[in-house]
Amino acid sequence: MPERIDAEMSAGRQHKDPLRFDFDLPLVTCCHPLGFSLEIATNSPEVLVAADESWGNFKKRFATPPLQLRLGVLDAKRNKNFQVPEISGQWNLIARIADEHNFVVTNTDEGLSYGWLTRDLISDRAYFRYHFLESSFWLMAVPMYLTPIHGACVNLGGKGVLLCGDSGAGKSSLAYACARSGWSFLSDDSSNLVRRSNGRTVIGNPYQIRFRPSAVDLFPELLNQRVSPRITGKLSIELVTQTIPKIRTISESPVNLIVFLNRRRGPAELVSFSRRKAFAWFEQEICYGSQEVRSEQRASLKRLLGAEVCELRYRDLDQAVARLEMMVNACGTEAVGEPLHAGINLDV
Repeated sequence: MPERIDAEMSAGRQHKDPLRFDFDLPLVTCCHPLGFSLEIATNSPEVLVAADESWGNFKKRFATPPLQLRLGVLDAKRNKNFQVPEISGQWNLIARIADEHNFVVTNTDEGLSYGWLTRDLISDRAYFRYHFLESSFWLMAVPMYLTPIHGACVNLGGKGVLLCGDSGAGKSSLAYACARSGWSFLSDDSSNLVRRSNGRTVIGNPYQIRFRPSAVDLFPELLNQRVSPRITGKLSIELVTQTIPKIRTISESPVNLIVFLNRRRGPAELVSFSRRKAFAWFEQEICYGSQEVRSEQRASLKRLLGAEVCELRYRDLDQAVARLEMMVNACGTEAVGEPLHAGINLDV
């Protein structure tokens, strides 16, 4: 009799998991976005396919503990008209919520994200990758290791140029135009300083470029590329750089020149730009994390501004590329810090 009671109690306990704390996530993979380890556990093969699309080309470069992303995917059909997720946070917790059935919570101190999503949302792979998968990595990696820079990066002859400016300034288009002209490409809209390294070396994602749909008028080869949503909800064209054989990519670059873009009529010209104004513009990206993290990020931005800073006024892309090339060739070759290397240990 006692054995029967114990068995019944055990069976009853198996059905009581109101928090889905013991929900089985049997599919596990490890990706390496930007070279950092990210372990993903899920019950959906589609999550793993999406992760491979976003980060399959990256190799491990940094000896850091794996960031953890746990995503449970439910069968229920809820909503096929998903809006841009609402995002809010306090202290070390950040939540992204599309609706009551689709959300992810991130603990920035622990490098851990978990969430529940429906198959309807996962099936919109571009939306899922941009708003939940890739953003989960960024929300963990930035406070732990990085200083984000809202800028593209290209490199000519070993000298790196950051192309900066507000959305719509033309960063992606000019970076791509440089790449088509023989420059090496690193990133289109997001470059990152590794805080615990010295100097002004940045890393980014050289495997994709996102454009506004109007970029087809400038680059007809983009016509058949994949369309995905931006964080604003607007659509963008996603170019996989490997599909353009003549595009050379790099995994990191020193920063010798910082260029703020100003599209306007007239010939392309470079003029001086205030470092104080540049610092204030970069600092806008420092918007969460502990005070210690933010202080480290500001210190790394000050190191970055040891590079030459200017403004590029232009309208024609070819003229802009030619003017940048002249400026880069005239740049000095002063040391900008040791290059990053595989296996660098970034633990505190």
